[in-house]
Amino acid sequence: MSESLDLGYARVDLGREARQGVPEIVYGPGKRTDEIAGIVTTLLGGNTGPVLVTRVEHETAAAVLALVPGGRHDPAARLLAWREARPAGHRVAVVTAGTSDGPVAAEAAAVASALGLTTTVIRDVGVAGLHRVLAAADELRAADSVIVIAGMEGALASVVGGLVETPVIAVPTSTGYGAALEGVTALLAMLSSCAAGITVVNIDSGFGAALAAYRLTRGPR
Repeated sequence: MSESLDLGYARVDLGREARQGVPEIVYGPGKRTDEIAGIVTTLLGGNTGPVLVTRVEHETAAAVLALVPGGRHDPAARLLAWREARPAGHRVAVVTAGTSDGPVAAEAAAVASALGLTTTVIRDVGVAGLHRVLAAADELRAADSVIVIAGMEGALASVVGGLVETPVIAVPTSTGYGAALEGVTALLAMLSSCAAGITVVNIDSGFGAALAAYRLTRGPR
């Protein structure tokens, strides 16, 4: 089969599963319902693993599912998923600084779970009450990787990075008042963290964090 298939409106990467272990994941915004359905149908026919579409609201999801049945929409995560993988052992903890970071955490957890990671969500343990994250330290240390989601000054990533030995993936969020600069302050703080070795993904990218955690599970074949 060809590495890609040109649908006219999209050139679907059918070789990505062979190269990276998971089919191409579709970014939903900006695409028409019929375009999403066509891409999903092509991916389902040309791959064997999970097929996911991110950032899809309820109305669009319902229309796509009517055209391509057998999938599931997670409204909190805004994720459409077909052929979700069974848990395969790698344990990822998704931890949020505040309740307002919940939508990004939902995306991270849903994508990670759909790809076969065993996922736990630990909510609202930001550094304004440091005892909260310290109380969750044992649960964090038990995970194989930790996704830390924080806005404001993004300090939770540094704290968790100093508590655990496992890989830490930091997600800055756009949560915060004016000087938070819609996530730029948290992004720069995470990039400048004194907790060495933290991985930082884009602002509000729960998807990117989940893919980073998934890649940690991929060894030489």
